[in-house]
Parts: sequence; C-alpha cells; structure tokens
Amino acid sequence: MEELAKSWSCLTLSDVKGSQVCITEEEAIPEFVLVAKFLTKRTLNVEAIAKTFTPIWRMKNGFRVTKESDHVVLFTFDNQTDLEQVLNTKPWSFDKHLMVLHRYDKEVDVSESDFNMVAFWIQVHELPVHFQTRAVAEKICGDAGVVNKNMEEGDSMGDGFVRVRVKVDILKPLCKGRVVSLENGKGIWVSFKYERLSNLCYWCGSLTHDDWDCEVWIESGGTLPSEAQQYGAWIRALPFVRSKRSSVSVWVSTNKKLQVQIQRPPQSSLQNHRW
Repeated sequence: MEELAKSWSCLTLSDVKGSQVCITEEEAIPEFVLVAKFLTKRTLNVEAIAKTFTPIWRMKNGFRVTKESDHVVLFTFDNQTDLEQVLNTKPWSFDKHLMVLHRYDKEVDVSESDFNMVAFWIQVHELPVHFQTRAVAEKICGDAGVVNKNMEEGDSMGDGFVRVRVKVDILKPLCKGRVVSLENGKGIWVSFKYERLSNLCYWCGSLTHDDWDCEVWIESGGTLPSEAQQYGAWIRALPFVRSKRSSVSVWVSTNKKLQVQIQRPPQSSLQNHRW
C-alpha cells in the first residue's frame, strides 16, 4: 500500500488526464449478491457448487457462482426474491460441510467479511407441556445465541417440542441445552436439537472442523474412546413437521344444542420442501 502511494505521488498528469471522475450507485449494475464461505479443507470447484445447488434452489432465472478466494465464493442472483429465498432457508451445507452465507456488503472487502454467525432452527425438548410456548423457548435459547423473535407462530410448534430461530457463533461449541429452574425450586434439563446440522466435531462441539482435526483428539494421540465424546448424533434434529395435534372445543348454545368444533393446525408448506 505504501509503494502504491509513493508511485501515485510521483505521477505528473495534465489537467485533463488528472481530472476527477465521479461515478454514482445509479450507474452500477444492479446485482443481488450473497457471499459464502465453505468450511472445508478441499479445493472448491465452482462447477460442482453450481451443479449441487441448481436442483435444490430451483431458481427460475438461475444464478452465477464466482470464486473469490480458496474457500469463499459469491452467489449472484437475478432478483431480490431469489436471494431472500436462499437466505431465509439457511443454513446450507456443501459436501456435508457448513456453508456460512450472508449478504454481500459493498462497503466491506470480501476478505474482511465476518463469517462467524449462522442461523439455525433449534428444537427445545423436554419442556413440561404447560411451558411449551414460543416465549418460554426464546427465553431459554438466549444463551445459545441471538434469538429471532419475528418468526410466525406456526413455525414454532412441533409435536412435543418448540423450535426457535437462533443466530449462533460457530467459533463457540454448540449449546447442548441448559438447566431450567421452576418456581417450586425444582431444576430440569432442557435439551437442544439442531435442524439441518452439517459435519460437527463430536469431541468439542465445533462446526469449524471434523473429529480427526480436533485438538482434543490430536493431543490424546488418538487414544480417546468414543465414550469420551461430548456430543453425538442426538444433537441432530429430524426434519421439522408442524404439530399434528388437534383441539376440540365444546359448548352449549342458547337453544341448548351441543356444539363441537375441531381445530386443526394449518398445513405447512415446509412439509413438502426438500432440503
């Protein structure tokens, strides 16, 4: 950078060649871009990436993949709707490894982008029935990351659990759950399960490396038994299906006739969505 500044100071340009030219945002090509980092040691192949996500995303106008560095690419879409569709249904993975995805900020160099936060759906299990509400689940998930409190109510309720959208810091071990104190002084363990979880280190709970690259495993010289792992397949949630529980309301009308109304949960478009 210093060499560039010195070279610039030595230039002697005519008034015409050296006059300042101003360009505005209105003159830029309208693009809708997401920047993604792939948490894998393998060399990226943009053709393989395009072939992988084309049938999954099913964009009407397609998209473009541009490699920026060894493990960072840009996804360029034709319109805002396609971009939002991909962004709102993350996390995504490639070759079983997590792909950290966020909006491209033209004010920040791609090499300086922050790839530490990823949004997951966390299923909160083992809650007593009368505490299975979104408000309670959001309160409990506060230690797991930044909770998104603007989700639709129907997206929160499953059979026997409540799910919450949480932005997680992937530089920290995944939160397995927490102890919750009830008013009667009793403490209960509430477990977390993560939807669409990619490769995870079962030794330390990190999303940034596999079991074989974990310092815990390496320092042990490969002698640790699997029973010593702090995590397991139990932290992976099954694909979400909205609660199938129906409720029945019974009342007596003014003409003394018994009225019965059955309320069923709305059908979810997520049930037919292929992840």
